[in-house]
Amino acid sequence: MLKAKVMLEETVTRLYSHSFPKCMKVADLGCSVGPNTLLVMSNIIDIVHATCIRLNREPPTFQLYLNDLFGNDFNTIFKSLPDFYTKLVQDKGHKSGSCFINATPGSFYGRLFPRNSINLFHSANSVHWLSQVSHFLP
Repeated sequence: MLKAKVMLEETVTRLYSHSFPKCMKVADLGCSVGPNTLLVMSNIIDIVHATCIRLNREPPTFQLYLNDLFGNDFNTIFKSLPDFYTKLVQDKGHKSGSCFINATPGSFYGRLFPRNSINLFHSANSVHWLSQVSHFLP
């Protein structure tokens, strides 16, 4: 995650140099079930928040989509959300914008979201499976 942070910072800065979404929609493809799941989202929120401060912009509302296969234990993730929201308010205050988290179960080999509906896709553990996508395409 530390190695990807620089790339995330560059990507968010580039996004915000072209547009300033009022609602930042982020999808984590192949999310994990443990604490790393929300740590990734927390890092992304931190980067967006820092970018907004640097550019003198209001932070957006966050719409976060956690994606994994149908067998993922999303309930475990959801049970940790109260602590995540509490820490978010403690770290950023109420100026950080609202944050909404959803589960989007399914395979990313197919369509998971409507066109142009996500500002940023993140994948830490699933990209290696993309090499297999040619086996599934007609």
